[in-house]
Amino acid sequence: MKRRIFIKSGIITTTALGLIPSSVFAVPEYSYEELIGKGNPKLFGDAINLRKEAYEAFIAMKKAAAAENLNIKIVSSYRDFFRQKSIWERKYKQYTGNGMTPEQAISKIIEYSTIPGTSRHHWGTDIDIIDSNAKYPGNDVLDPVKFEGKGPFRPLKVWLDKNAVTYGFYLVYTDRPGRKGFKYEPWHYSYRPLSLPMLEAYKALDVKHIITTEKVAGAAHFSDSFVQRYRRENILDINPDLLP
Repeated sequence: MKRRIFIKSGIITTTALGLIPSSVFAVPEYSYEELIGKGNPKLFGDAINLRKEAYEAFIAMKKAAAAENLNIKIVSSYRDFFRQKSIWERKYKQYTGNGMTPEQAISKIIEYSTIPGTSRHHWGTDIDIIDSNAKYPGNDVLDPVKFEGKGPFRPLKVWLDKNAVTYGFYLVYTDRPGRKGFKYEPWHYSYRPLSLPMLEAYKALDVKHIITTEKVAGAAHFSDSFVQRYRRENILDINPDLLP
């Protein structure tokens, strides 16, 4: 049996939405497996799949939005390592099959998709959401254009900009000038009271060890400099309110 490794975080979760206490009363522990998407977290909600506290906060937010005729629908929430790996390898095969070099394919994939073992969706704290009441063309709902201007999800975005933090949810990949890493994702929100200590724990992990020993497609091309940049820009260059 594989030995489970536990990572201690110096920040505790709290039921006070969006607030992290300055003093520490308890130290949560997260196993290596659950931090990289190979654990078995207890998830709640049919087609919601969030940790209990995040689930309850989401339901409260969804109910409040419904009063404004907005029907928040989760497009993606918890994804385990193997689901993320299948997404990664499908894109890697597609791009390299269309003539891209491995390095070009990797750069293209990480515009929006994470390397397996590094996704925030592994934690049961993050969601990709749309308004299912809105009418929209095409199948690609997670398109920034649909959340701006006269886009179908613009009313939802305006409401979220004003109200999401009240329920503990914060936009992860913002349009802040100069931010690097993943492109702007107006649909991706994270439940801060849980994801903050989980990121603190995740920071103690060896990212290169994760993405090379897990036999991810293209891993042979993950140089030390690439991994350092990926950690700095893709994992940590996020909304400052979500940084420990």
